[in-house]
Amino acid sequence: MVNKKTSKLQDELDNLYAKSKNNSSFKNLMDLICCEENIMLAYTKIKSNPGAHTPGVDKRTIKDVNKISKQNLIRMVRYKLSYYKPKMVKRIYIPKPNGKMRPLGIPTIIDRIVQQCILQILEPICEAKFYKSSYGFRPMRSAQNAVADLYKKIQKQNLHYVVDVDIKGFFDNVDHNKLIKQMWAMGIKDKKLLMIIKSMLKAEILDEDGTIIKPTKGTSQGGVLSPLLSNIVLNELDWWIASQWEEFPTQHNYQGYKHKNGTRSKNPKYTALRKNSKLKEIYIIRYADDFKIVCKDYKTAKKIKIATIDWLDKRLKLEVSLEKTKITNLKRNYSDFLGIQIKVKRKKNKYVVQSRIRPKSIEAMKNKLKDKLKDISTADTRNRNFEIALYNSMVLGMHNYYQMATDVSLSLQKIGYSIRRTLKDRKPFNVELKKTNEITKDDIVDWVPDRYKNSKQLRYLNQKAIYPIGYCKNRPPMCSKNLSIYVPEDREAMDIKKMEINVEWVIRTYIPYRSVEYNANRVSRYKAQKGICPITKSELLPTNMHCHHIIPKHLGGDDSYNNLIIIHECAHKLVHATNQTTINKYVALYPNLNYKKLNELRVKAGNTVIPEK
Repeated sequence: MVNKKTSKLQDELDNLYAKSKNNSSFKNLMDLICCEENIMLAYTKIKSNPGAHTPGVDKRTIKDVNKISKQNLIRMVRYKLSYYKPKMVKRIYIPKPNGKMRPLGIPTIIDRIVQQCILQILEPICEAKFYKSSYGFRPMRSAQNAVADLYKKIQKQNLHYVVDVDIKGFFDNVDHNKLIKQMWAMGIKDKKLLMIIKSMLKAEILDEDGTIIKPTKGTSQGGVLSPLLSNIVLNELDWWIASQWEEFPTQHNYQGYKHKNGTRSKNPKYTALRKNSKLKEIYIIRYADDFKIVCKDYKTAKKIKIATIDWLDKRLKLEVSLEKTKITNLKRNYSDFLGIQIKVKRKKNKYVVQSRIRPKSIEAMKNKLKDKLKDISTADTRNRNFEIALYNSMVLGMHNYYQMATDVSLSLQKIGYSIRRTLKDRKPFNVELKKTNEITKDDIVDWVPDRYKNSKQLRYLNQKAIYPIGYCKNRPPMCSKNLSIYVPEDREAMDIKKMEINVEWVIRTYIPYRSVEYNANRVSRYKAQKGICPITKSELLPTNMHCHHIIPKHLGGDDSYNNLIIIHECAHKLVHATNQTTINKYVALYPNLNYKKLNELRVKAGNTVIPEK
């Protein structure tokens, strides 16, 4: 049974998605964009983004917005949307894996909040129109889903020819008028909103050398709306490719078996098309502007390559790099996709996927880890544990992403060998480092994830584990379940129903005498803890949760995210209790208390520790 206790805004978003599925038009979206709940949700999301601390041309960051009261923030955003004129966008450059520089546009912090307000309302409308094989910058979809889809097409459907089409400077060459027409065709017919978006696209850019650029095309990378707009542009390509085979209309309505998610298999339709038509089987798998078109033979691949180049030029006014656009026979060569290289190898009487990490990615990972090891070696004793934790998080992140490559272990061994040499040669690793078999019962070491416990490459420095980059097992990526966060039944299937109710309650119970920062961080902390008290290990419900300042405000603490923690009301009383009778009363209620965490909070609050029972 689907829970009906969603917020008013969530109900509106669900309604937009449902209407968009039915091809409705939307002419009055500005009221929804300017509603209080949407603005505060936008503020919360922008605040949780690390980029919120990067200043725009006005040199303001999220810290400046935190000082504004809730009502003034809402008034400011509404005024900005009423008479919209974007401020200049600051351009910065970041290095690309190939050694070149990628330009990023940084709008002012208020413009980012405005863009987020618009994004939240446009996303459900666009999600209903996007094609299933588009995976980039979409909720409940990931790069792993895209790779899983490609694996499936290659291995199960025997599509061993891949067409790679490289669009020259895609984000810098999007045609503004064409984009607005595409949004109109999607049903977004609020003229004021479309004028605001067009103004955003034409916002002046301040380059690093002080040059002011007035763009006539393109969408700035770094803008909140840019990923959604890029998907709108290329959505037309997705459906055009799909119309050649997957979505080709037939006179007979073929009914295949029913999948668990309720959709029907199209196998009977495809079988009929193979027998009764000259259509060629082709599919597209796209992640942002990086896409593959897969097919069965070279002749089909050549035709679709020429057709796609022509279509992109005439329909979307996008130029293709002919040097980088190619056809790959996966039986002979590797094809690059999202950081890995993919081909097929013969196994008995069939072909199976074989993939590895791209050499450029291996080199980038190795350099990144070596730089972090240098930080560990030069850090003082106080900061060394923090640097080790950062190194370990990098290793975990790399493993979690690249474990989808079938030969991930072989690929990472090259990095592992180089890292072990660095540990062997550099101080203090070559003196203080311990192997697992050198750890005695007297050594108190940190918890280590189960995935690394059996690795002989695991090392310890100051009782802190250094995770082994060369020890990683392949884990096949999972295909997307094609669920939507804007369908109540799908949200329930995603097992977020209960948390959603509690989070919405936390959002709704805004505490007026607290700052905007406190109220936003209170929500973020609750989500991060997944509704569990770290002291009592009990579930945090709206009726028993308290938000505690780790360093009390009278001792200099603030409302920042890192200074807040959500705990059970009984745990909160234990943190502040000084009367022994009160302490004994609450300790007796929870025999499995996390005394370590409790006493950490008590000490920071200026109280003595409670001996463990």
